[in-house]
Amino acid sequence: MTDLEFQIENFIIYCTSKNLSKKTIASYEQALKLFAQFLQDEFEIIEVKKIQSGHIRHYIKHLQERGKYTVVVNQNTQKINNPHNRTDYNKKISDATIANYLRNIKVFFNYLKDVEGEITKNPCEKIEQIKAERKQKKTLTKDELKKLFNAFDESKSHEYRNKIITILLFDTGMRVGECLILKPEHIDFSSHSILITNPKSKKQRYVYFSHKMGRQLKSWLKHKDRQSDSQLLFPTNRGTQLQIQNYEKVLRQTGKKVNVDVHPHQLRNNFAKYYLLAGGDFATLSRILGHSDVSTTMKAYLDFTDDEVGRKYQKHSPLSSIDF
Repeated sequence: MTDLEFQIENFIIYCTSKNLSKKTIASYEQALKLFAQFLQDEFEIIEVKKIQSGHIRHYIKHLQERGKYTVVVNQNTQKINNPHNRTDYNKKISDATIANYLRNIKVFFNYLKDVEGEITKNPCEKIEQIKAERKQKKTLTKDELKKLFNAFDESKSHEYRNKIITILLFDTGMRVGECLILKPEHIDFSSHSILITNPKSKKQRYVYFSHKMGRQLKSWLKHKDRQSDSQLLFPTNRGTQLQIQNYEKVLRQTGKKVNVDVHPHQLRNNFAKYYLLAGGDFATLSRILGHSDVSTTMKAYLDFTDDEVGRKYQKHSPLSSIDF
């Protein structure tokens, strides 16, 4: 094991000890191992102290020029994943993906300097973050949402569970990871609120659900109590915690049945957009979503279409309220 490989492994162990999500850790590991492979192949660098800003710039240039899935860390995975069969194989890597790789590399070097003290100078300090063009997120229409909700077969317990999860994500704007660890005692039907505890920071906040959602939740609880003695609100058939990736897969498959392209975070995004289009304010929305700053919310949810802006204007036109 080289010095660089050891430091990457040590960093991954550190991230695990900080209770970062598996998805985040996997992202770090992939980006750093590909970076390490490039440094060894192109510059014969295997020590962290020898990495300079120029090497990182060369890697960014390399990413901008090579195609998707043309480089892998473990050759054995090619036989399993068959990247050559992908429709986007060898296509240009997006600026958003490259920006994410660079962000992960910066976190690694910050760790080496500020946490471990392995380096005295951070080679990323003068590397500017790549500004990726923001893609406008699609707003699901009310008809699409209705089709999606009705696509679940309530006669099957697991599909009924997935339907309630889907409606709840849209009605509250909570993250799917927050939803899947909920317990019935977190629900307060008198105030129509749910106590959310962030599994990473342990910070708490409330999200709120509609009266219509309240009726759905009460019906689900009666059903769940007949089927399972699990302490979780949305357990699997075995009473264990439903995994995020399993729900994501089911949601996409259910959406395809009715020609609705959807993923869990899109439900959160659509909650925010519908909330704002109905006249909600950014400050309140920021608290509900659990953002640390209102500016974060504004950056994330200002991608309205011209038609949406026009409809919002007509609803809140200042002249409409003046009778003359």
